[in-house]
Amino acid sequence: MDCVRRKVSSVADQRLTARAREIVTAARALVEEAGPEALTMRSLADRLGIKAPSLYKHFPDKAAVEVELIAQQLAGAAEACEAAEARAPGSLAALADAYRAHALAHPHLYRLGTERPLPRHALPPGLEERAAAPLLRACGGEVERARAVWAFAHGMVILEIHGRFPEGVGLGEAWKTGVAALEGSAGERP
Repeated sequence: MDCVRRKVSSVADQRLTARAREIVTAARALVEEAGPEALTMRSLADRLGIKAPSLYKHFPDKAAVEVELIAQQLAGAAEACEAAEARAPGSLAALADAYRAHALAHPHLYRLGTERPLPRHALPPGLEERAAAPLLRACGGEVERARAVWAFAHGMVILEIHGRFPEGVGLGEAWKTGVAALEGSAGERP
């Protein structure tokens, strides 16, 4: 596991110059503060105190900057889930709680990474697999079950981020109920 984590990190480090990493750090701060909609090359350049055309020496376009942010979001989610897995091996509840906590701690970054098609072709090799691995292991290697659990977790998180639940609703109980249903369904499939 640590080998995969180091490989993903080293690939990102090799891909980006120090200045490009600085640009991504500023872009992340902008997104975390004001949401994905606030990220433009102009707003990013303003934050860095440079002219927008200077950014194009490091990134061909805004989408390339976004890819780096999405990679950070996936890596962060992977780290959170790996830590949960280490504390409670095989526990869907622990993974769901860790996933939710990470997403709610970074709601705008989460939205950037999940509300449009995933640019798989541009992500560091192995990153998506790393992010999925703890859940896949908790689901006994059953890919479709893991997808169903992820769909539940993502749906709950994105609805919570967008404030779609009524005020005062017991989301903790909804999480527990949903995870328990998904854990219980493991032995009920044909």
